[in-house]
Amino acid sequence: MKKNTCAEIFSIGTELLLGEITDTNSTYLSQRLRDLGIFVYRKNTVGDNVNRLTQALKEALTRADIIILSGGLGPTDDDVTREAICEVFGETPKVDPELFKELEEKFTLRNRTMPISNTKQAWLIPSAKALKNPIGTAPGWFAQKGGKTIIALPGPPSEMTKMWSEQAEKLLPITNTSLYHITIHTSGIGESDLCEKIQAFTRLECPGIGTYARKTGVDIRIAAAAQSTDEAKQIAKPVVDEISKILAPWIYGYDNETLPSAIMKLCSENNLTFAAVESVTGGFLTEQISACPGISCCFKGGITACSTDTHALIGIDPTILDKNGQFSKETAKEMAKSAQKIFKTDFAVATTGIDETAIVAVAGLNGTVTSAVNWLGDREMIRNRVSRTALQLLFETIRETTQSRLQSQSGNSRDSN
Repeated sequence: MKKNTCAEIFSIGTELLLGEITDTNSTYLSQRLRDLGIFVYRKNTVGDNVNRLTQALKEALTRADIIILSGGLGPTDDDVTREAICEVFGETPKVDPELFKELEEKFTLRNRTMPISNTKQAWLIPSAKALKNPIGTAPGWFAQKGGKTIIALPGPPSEMTKMWSEQAEKLLPITNTSLYHITIHTSGIGESDLCEKIQAFTRLECPGIGTYARKTGVDIRIAAAAQSTDEAKQIAKPVVDEISKILAPWIYGYDNETLPSAIMKLCSENNLTFAAVESVTGGFLTEQISACPGISCCFKGGITACSTDTHALIGIDPTILDKNGQFSKETAKEMAKSAQKIFKTDFAVATTGIDETAIVAVAGLNGTVTSAVNWLGDREMIRNRVSRTALQLLFETIRETTQSRLQSQSGNSRDSN
C-alpha cells in the first residue's frame, strides 16, 4: 500500500511572529488538506528572512511531499517567498512576459503607473507554473521538482482561499487515502474527567481520538483513515457509538451543532419555546442564542436587567430582592419566572451575579432549577462561562422534560393496552 501523502504549511510574515495579525490561512488549509486525504504533521511560522525561510524549507522537504506557503509574495524587499523557493530548487527566476503584461494592465485599470519593484511579482522559474490572482497583484506559484511540490499563495485570506480552491487544489494528485472524522460536543464535564471515562479508546492508533477544551465545553474528535470514506467510517463507527453511550449525559451535539442549535432542535421537535433575561452576562447570552440560524422559531426574546430598578420593571417582587439580594439564587429563579411570564414561553433562562460568582436559573414546565458558577477569570471569561452554563442548564432541562413526556406517553400507551 502506498504511503500517506503528507504536507507542511508555512505562514510567512514577521507580523505574525509579533502577534500583529492572526493566522487564519493555516487553519483553512489544514481543513482543506484533511478533506483531500493529505496528512498535515507540522505547521510553521517564519518571519521575512530569506535565509531562515530557505533553511526551514530545506528541512521540511526531507519530511513532506507537499509544502504550502502563504504570504511573502508582495513586491518589497522583505517579501522573500519566491527567493527562498528559487534557492531551494536551485533555479534562477525570470520575468514572465505574460505575467508582466497582466500586472501592468491591473495598474492601468486603476489609473496607476506600475512601480519597478512590482516586477518581481511577474517572476517565474522553470519548475513552476503561475497561479492567477484575480483579486490582488501577486500571482502564486505551483512548483514541482524531484517528486516534491511547493505551492506559494498570497497572504491576504480572500486572495489565498480563492486561489487555493479554484486553482491549486485541483492540481494536487489524488491520494489513495480517505479520511472520515466526527466531532462530539460535550458540556458540563472537565477534560480530565472526560478522558478518564474514555481512556480505553484514547490510545487507539485507528481511529485516532483527540480531546480539545473549548469555550463551549470539551470536544472529542474521532478520525479514521482508509482507502474509501465508507471504509473509514465503518472503522470509526463502533468507537463513536461506545463513546456516545459513555458520555451521553454531557453530549449536546455533533460536528457543526452548537448548544443553541441543539436547544432549537429539541424545541422544534416538541413545539416548545424559551426566553432569556440577563444581568451578569449583559446581553452576551442573548447574542449567542440569536446567532443561531432559525432560532426565532422557538426563541421569543431576551431582556437585560442589570439593576434593582429594572428587576422591578420585569415584575420581581421587591421583598425578594430586599430579603435575598440582587445576586442570589432566589432572585435568579424569580428573574427566570418573570421572563417566562413576559414572553409566554415554556422555558426561560436567567443569569445574575457579581465579581466572580454567578447564578444561572431555568424556569420550565416542571419547576425552576439553578446552577452556581464561581470560576475565576476576567470579565470576558466570566461572561463566556456563565453563558455556557446557562445554555447547558437550559438544554438539560428541556431534554429531561421531553424525555419524561415520552416516558409518560409510553406508560399511558402500555396501560391502555
